[in-house]
Formats: sequence, structure tokens, C-alpha cells
Amino acid sequence: MSAGKKRILIVDDSTNTLEVLKRNLTAADYQVFTAPGVSEAIKILEQTPLDLVITDLKMPNISGMDLVRHIRENYEDTEVMMITGYPSIEGAVEAVKTGAEEFLAKPFTDTELLSAVHRVLNKAMLRRSGLAKTEKTVPKHKGLIGSSEGMRKVFIAIGKASSTSATVLITGESGTGKELAARAIHYSSARSAAPFVPVNCGGIPEGLLESELFGHVKGAFTGAIDSRVGFFHAADGGTIFLDEISDMSLAMQVKLLRVLQDKKVCMVGSNKTRKVDVRILAATNKDLQGLVKKGLFREDLFYRLNVITIIILPLRERGDDILLLAHHFLTQFAAESGKAMPRFSDEALQSLRSYNWPGNVRELENVIQRLVVMTDGDLIDVRDLPSLMRFSALRNTGFTRTLAEVENEYISNVLASVDGNKTRAAEILGIDRKTLREKLKRAEQSPS
Repeated sequence: MSAGKKRILIVDDSTNTLEVLKRNLTAADYQVFTAPGVSEAIKILEQTPLDLVITDLKMPNISGMDLVRHIRENYEDTEVMMITGYPSIEGAVEAVKTGAEEFLAKPFTDTELLSAVHRVLNKAMLRRSGLAKTEKTVPKHKGLIGSSEGMRKVFIAIGKASSTSATVLITGESGTGKELAARAIHYSSARSAAPFVPVNCGGIPEGLLESELFGHVKGAFTGAIDSRVGFFHAADGGTIFLDEISDMSLAMQVKLLRVLQDKKVCMVGSNKTRKVDVRILAATNKDLQGLVKKGLFREDLFYRLNVITIIILPLRERGDDILLLAHHFLTQFAAESGKAMPRFSDEALQSLRSYNWPGNVRELENVIQRLVVMTDGDLIDVRDLPSLMRFSALRNTGFTRTLAEVENEYISNVLASVDGNKTRAAEILGIDRKTLREKLKRAEQSPS
């Protein structure tokens, strides 16, 4: 499931049914479209990307089954759910064979409707996540993986940046993959056969950074017993990646600016300059423009670096990329450890999807590696996840709901877990079927 509201189209020749279903689904935070027949539905499908179509079976002129076939043949990313007031085993079987994910018989409760919609969209989320695909089908670019809109923009920007020698500034939170993006640019460019030299500006003491970048001659400072070239010399003909450039002091910024302007490097302790052919890629997890306004980063250097900007979104804003990456790391670490690749339960996947990931892709990678090492069976369930992740979905719901709302949600989840079997759900809930029916009726009648 991608980020944002899910788009659902309801197709039914009954105006009352359309109004009731639209009201209930809108209250559940879905974006809802309606159509009184198949012809109108097809027009909406042609104009609007949809996540789910809920269609009646028997309608005048063109049946719901024909609509299901049309959707399956032309809109592979759109799910279908069939509803009908004339239920039969044969009809249900035919609907499923044709391509419907769910077959719901009228009359049904709001809870049954929402549970079915949730199941269909959740199945779609898992299927589109790539968990059932091979690594070859996972969208990737030189190690970067993702199919979200944000990552598609990154891939396009990398392609454009690779075709030039312009300086690139890559921004994003720690752990989002800024160095991977820089490597992708370098190894897709005409400089790919030359060195790629990564430098963590924040990890080198201020007193040593100039020497590390530009080199030094023998005797330039205490301990300089030999001359040594710097990172810029090592990257000659290739690319230097200056990570966390915002940590560079103002004094060093002046010297870097001079290199950008003159394409020449002067070793510490020397008066001679040496011309270098180096492309500069820089990255930061801070707001450089904000630092410029505070006088902590040179404005002229900022504009020199900010010729092309690539923004890598935090993992929490990348939707199903979380599941794509989880599968990628699961495959990788299972192969490295020589273990059969375990699989995630649906509940575990939902916990991964809803977690905030403050450490971004790096945190996800570490979590999956630990799960592969520590899990003995072939299934990774919610109980195997770190505790913070296990309860993130619960924590994000807040404490603003009434007891009745919480109870209704729990009953809905139990029903969904047993595919709508009310007898089994009543057993799990510790109540009889009559009580369950009464609770469902009250939930249906309660105001949205």
C-alpha cells in the first residue's frame, strides 16, 4: 500500500447502496468514488488511479463479472471485491477465478465490509512490496532500492547528474543512503573507471582535515616524517564525496571554495599548487541554507555546491519501500549466514511498515540482520521484533479514542483474522454469537 488515502470505487445500480457504502468508507478515511454502472466505472478507471473497486454482481446491461475481467486485463495494480444480494457457492468461485479478491454477500455489517476491504488492501500491500518477487524485479539503481515516488525522483536525478560533471549536493537524514546515491552517480558517469573517494568530514579532527584532503610535505608539522598526497590527489580523474560537509569549519570552507574555483590543490607546508581533475559530490543531514543565515556556512560555497540537489526522503516517508528493503536484506543476510530464508508474518510486516525508523535504512538493515541471526524457525513474527517496533503501531494510535471505538476495532480485527467466521470470532472474544451480533449491530448504528 502506498502512502496517502486509498482510492476506492464503488459500482452498484442501487443509489441507496452507493450512499451507505460511500459514507462508511469515507468515515474510515478512504477516498471514495461511485458509479451506477460498469460504463461509468470504466470512465473513472481511465481517468483516476484506483486501489480497489467494489462492484455489485448483477447490474443492468453489463455485469459486475465483466467489470472484474476488464480490470484484471487492464489494471493489474487495482484490486477487486465483489458484493451481491444473490450469493451462491458457484458465484463466489467464479468471482475469485475471474480475479476478485473477496466475495461479500448482502446484507453485511459495516464491520464485515471494513474487514474485507482491509484484507484486500493488505494483501495488495504485501504482494506489491516485492516479498514474493525475485531480486531481479526489485526496483534498484546501483544499490539503491525503492519504488516510491520519492525514490523514482532520486533515480531520475541520478541519471541526469551522471551525464554531467556538475557539483551535486545530496541531502537527507542520517542512514538514508546518501553515499549510495553518490556512488550511483559516479559509477554511472564517464568517470566510473577512475577512483571514487569518500571522506567523512565530521569524522576527521579539524586539525587534520586539511592535510587529509590536500596532503602535506615532509616537515610540514610535527609528525609529518614523510610527504603524503591527500584525498583530492587520490581522486584525480574521478570523484570525491564529501560527506557531512556542514561539519567543516569556516576556515576549511574557504580553502575548499578555492579548490572548486581554481581546480588546484596546495599541499600543507608547500607553496606550489597542483592541478586536479576531480568532481565533487557533497552531502549533509543539516539545513545548509539555515546554517548560511546563521553565519555558520559560507553562502558562496553553498551556491558552488548546490548546482544539482538530490533529496533523499526519510524511510518513514517512503511507504512500501520499507517492505522492499526488508525483503532485500532478508535475502542478503540469509545467504551470508547459510540459512534458509525465513518469511515475515503479516503482522510482523505491518509492524515494520508502521514503525517510524529514526535510523532510516541503516537501522532497518541492522534489525533484519539481527532477526536472521536470532530467529531459529522459518517464520519471523511480531514477538521476534525489537520491543519498540512491536508496539509502535499501538503507540501511534494515541489515547483519544472511546472505549467503544477500541472495542469495535478489536472485534473487527478478530473477525478479519478468522475470515469473518462469527462463531470462531465469538469463541476468541469469549462471548456467544448473539452477543457478538448485538455488538456488531451497535457498531453499525453508532455515529461515525
